Amino acid sequence: MTTRTSTSSTPEFADLVSRVREVVHSTESTDGDTTAEGVSDVATRVGSVLSDRLADGLPLPEHLRWHDPDHYTQHIVHVEPSGTFSIVALVWLPGQATPVHDHVSWCVTGVVEGQETEEVYEVREVGGRSHLVRVGETVNVVGDVSALDPPGDIHRVRNSCQELVVSLHIYGADIHRLGSSIRRAYDLPTLDRAE
Repeated sequence: MTTRTSTSSTPEFADLVSRVREVVHSTESTDGDTTAEGVSDVATRVGSVLSDRLADGLPLPEHLRWHDPDHYTQHIVHVEPSGTFSIVALVWLPGQATPVHDHVSWCVTGVVEGQETEEVYEVREVGGRSHLVRVGETVNVVGDVSALDPPGDIHRVRNSCQELVVSLHIYGADIHRLGSSIRRAYDLPTLDRAE
């Protein structure tokens, strides 16, 4: 992964930051509350904000489409001064992918341009050894939003189309300080849906 610190000063992006700030600060005391799907209230509400903003249109400046030919690119676009959340634009060329990983905090993602495929995994004991078992796959297109919460958020994301892909990721952490939202990358044998 290549990381750049970038900015976006569009009114639409400023609105997104403001609305995420309101949600994060209004839910700080209930952050541990989870929905039936196991996603925290803050991630669910931030997901709704991102979904609304994408539906209304979110033009991104051309510099947020800059990409590395060898690795997907992370543009750190906003870090809240209190460190409570960060907004990152990820840019992918065809075939570029993350490692299988989990996160340091809640995470909300939304596709701005192109198509991503998310593969979901669980760690299971198979034959006395730990394996990654692929338990699901979702194709996300422009406007699709997902919310994740550790633990149990092991996945890999990849550009599954023949065009550039741009997605926005909102994390409940200071990504500038941490460098990445990845808590752990998994290097285990992989199986498809063990019965």
